[in-house]
Amino acid sequence: MKRLDFRFLHRLRVRWAEVDMQKIVFNAHYLMYFDTAISDYWRVLALPYEESMQQLGGDLYVKKATVEFHASARMDDQLEIGLRCARIGNSSLQFIGGIFRGEQLLISCELIYVYADPATQTSRPVPVELRQLLTDFEAGAEASPALTHLRVGGWAELGEAASRVRTEVFVREQRIPADMEWDAADQTAVHAVVFNRLGMPLATGRLLRDEKPGVGKIGRMAVHRALRGTSLGRDIVSALTQAARQRGDHALVLHAQRSAEGFYARLGFEVRGEPYEEVGIPHVTMVRSLEA
Repeated sequence: MKRLDFRFLHRLRVRWAEVDMQKIVFNAHYLMYFDTAISDYWRVLALPYEESMQQLGGDLYVKKATVEFHASARMDDQLEIGLRCARIGNSSLQFIGGIFRGEQLLISCELIYVYADPATQTSRPVPVELRQLLTDFEAGAEASPALTHLRVGGWAELGEAASRVRTEVFVREQRIPADMEWDAADQTAVHAVVFNRLGMPLATGRLLRDEKPGVGKIGRMAVHRALRGTSLGRDIVSALTQAARQRGDHALVLHAQRSAEGFYARLGFEVRGEPYEEVGIPHVTMVRSLEA
């Protein structure tokens, strides 16, 4: 088993609490490492696990987990956990995994999941959508269709999908009053929404016209919490930036939550003025020129 056998690799650093009296990682933690990695595997597939399984009408239950020890990991080692969906049966999924320090294989494993009815835990056939998604992903980037698709359009076309993401992020998660989230500007804004292969909306944002001529205003940026840290937020900003360029805007402005300031800075936005509060959350104004 080699590191290059895996398309998916999850990276982590060994923490003090995971080391035993022999100064090596306690054996039970390796299964936890694999379990942590498989959560990230679903994230790479753009599948928020709980909602995706609910939509598919089933859930995955561990049937078998075996671990083979080849060498030990130690405190502060930087590890890569590789996972590959090696086989899909009628109702089961077999994952093969390896934990690597550099190119050295430390631990290998086999995980078998059974797809089943959550209420009765009786097995069901793996849904065609999930089977195809796993097969496409493991086939490799060149052979695999896109895991997500992005649509740009008006409120009539994308309002329902955008509302689902914004309600989850702003109203339920950040506890912004619902009557402060919705406004008439949605009807005239350009909206962007990212969907996964199951048709679930995962991220959204909108583009308005600022008070200043030729300036676009990006707002209502929201990404499903399970997919933050992926490329979805960047994809939304890129799509809205392109829309602004196409209509002739020469600059963009946005009101960034302070927790997202670094994200926007990496996309070329710069802070203007002092921080302030909106809906009880610290914000800062950021701008970006669209002129070459």
